[in-house]
This record gives sequence, C-alpha cells and structure tokens, in this order.
Amino acid sequence: MIVAIIVLILIPFLLGTFFLGWQRAINIKHKDSDLQRHCFIGYSWTYFLFGFFVPIFRGEIIIGIVHAIFAFITFGIFQLIMPFLYNKQHAVRMLTNSWVLDDTPQMNKLACEKIGIKYDNDATMDG
Repeated sequence: MIVAIIVLILIPFLLGTFFLGWQRAINIKHKDSDLQRHCFIGYSWTYFLFGFFVPIFRGEIIIGIVHAIFAFITFGIFQLIMPFLYNKQHAVRMLTNSWVLDDTPQMNKLACEKIGIKYDNDATMDG
C-alpha cells in the first residue's frame, strides 16, 4: 500500500522527466547590463516540490501570487500541471525581456528546441 502511494505521488515527476527531460540550467545574459542569470528548461522538479514559491524565488512575485490563487481555487490540481509548463514559460518571459542565451552553442540549441524558438547562433549570442 505504501509503495502504491509513493508511486502515485511520483507519477507526475516520472512522466515529466520522461517527456520533457531533466531540468537543466542555461546561462542567459541581459543585453544592456551584461548581468548573467540562469533560465531552466525541461520538467520543473523544483515547481513539483515547492509549488508557487518557485516563481517568487525567481523574482516573479506577481506570478507566484497568481499561481498560489490558482492552486487554492483548483484544490492543488494546478500544482500538478505547472511543473510541465513553468520552465518554458519563465524562459520565454526572460528571452522576450532583453535577455539572450549565453551558453555553449550546444546548450543554446537545446534550449531553443525545448522552448520552441528558432536557433540562430548570431541572434542568441550577444555580438
């Protein structure tokens, strides 16, 4: 019985990892200030474990509050769906707000494939 409960709890994590891959950090850089950060691709196991606190810790306080409201309204179902979506949404928000990919060409290409944008080495790197 305990094994069945543990497997049931871990099903979203296992499915997310299988379909989206492990969460990986990609280096990004702000175009104007050269400030460097990470964005993440793949299944968000951090969101699976910590829920709406992840956007808050990443500096998206309003989005974290909205996620908390949705989690409350849906009795936690939202918390099971968002780990599949959050890393991609966060990366898209970063890349559309003056941030560019600044990692190795292989990692930049992987990020573009996971996010669903066209890979262009000149466009992703500052220069």
